[in-house]
Amino acid sequence: MKRIYMDYAATTPTHPDVVKAMKPYFADMFGNPSSIHSFGRESKEAIEQARDKVANLVGARNEEIVFTSGGTEADNFAIKGVADANKKKGSHIITSAIEHHAVIEPCKFLETQGFKVTYLPVDEYGMVNPCDVRKAITDKTILISIMHANNEIGTIEPIEEIGKIASEKGIYFHTDAVQTAGHIPINLKELPVDLLSMSAHKLYGPKGVGALYIRKGVRMISFMHGGDQEHRRRASTENVPGIVGFGKAAEIAKSEVEEERKRLTVLRDKLIKNILQIENTRLNGHPSLRLPNNVNVSVEFIEGESMLLNLDLMGIAGSTGSACTSSALEPSHVLLALGLSPEVAHASLRLTLGSETTAGDVDYVLEVLPGIVKKLRLMSPLYKKK
Repeated sequence: MKRIYMDYAATTPTHPDVVKAMKPYFADMFGNPSSIHSFGRESKEAIEQARDKVANLVGARNEEIVFTSGGTEADNFAIKGVADANKKKGSHIITSAIEHHAVIEPCKFLETQGFKVTYLPVDEYGMVNPCDVRKAITDKTILISIMHANNEIGTIEPIEEIGKIASEKGIYFHTDAVQTAGHIPINLKELPVDLLSMSAHKLYGPKGVGALYIRKGVRMISFMHGGDQEHRRRASTENVPGIVGFGKAAEIAKSEVEEERKRLTVLRDKLIKNILQIENTRLNGHPSLRLPNNVNVSVEFIEGESMLLNLDLMGIAGSTGSACTSSALEPSHVLLALGLSPEVAHASLRLTLGSETTAGDVDYVLEVLPGIVKKLRLMSPLYKKK
């Protein structure tokens, strides 16, 4: 049976050249980067070369990149690190209602520690209004954290405008760029962003490694304590093979980002246009200001999980939302924030495209999905049969 993967927002296959680059650092070049002998020095040099490549991907300086265990740690590091270091200055944080749980949960934790968090609403497309950000700022605000693009609905947020507001007010601005780094161009020499989170496995690198960009001069406290690794920002012996893989993945992404963005946008738009021909379907997220690979629709009168199971039987892998909450029974907090009812939110389907997605794959999905929808609706007590 034909197998088609359309869940690239959850994770990506590791690029063969990334695997090749990583392989020597598992056995042949295994030295601890903190050791001063030749084994250690070659591992240290590999890390710094990877740091250069990751920095180049987003237009940062080498010393502004700190490697982490992934996007979740990078988000936690940014939010808790700034909060702890600046609590004498203020105790107010601004974020949005549609952030990834890697941002929302640290914010909820900080609320138990005496911090106040404002969760901004979004419009029907999942867009944060910069005016709402400005209105929410108080003299106690120390951090604004708004994601670059939403992992479920693909909406790209106006982070340049929000960053300018934060800069005017002297407030640190963090953005979760896990879904955008390597997929749309990012230039931190121009974007007014102080902290930016990335994850390797979202851009054809290995799992278990990410990075946090920390603009020079940002006042924050490390929350991993131990040795002096990562410029004393993040203790723990470095994951050398993972970091090398991240660097290679970043290098490849940098060279291909524009061409791949254009290719995937064409396939995305074809999927959206044709899926919306099915009655009682709606697009979730912004129609144009969205990630080039993201399709999120609600197909009413059907449970999203039922669609997924039936698509899987036909060899198609998709999702109903974030992989981090795929086992949860509650409807997506992102879709609810758009104003969707719980029933419509439960009827969502997310298809995300990537390097192996072809026009033939899109055609196959469009061939089988209408039949699946028809079958499931005939079984639904909510659907009024014509």
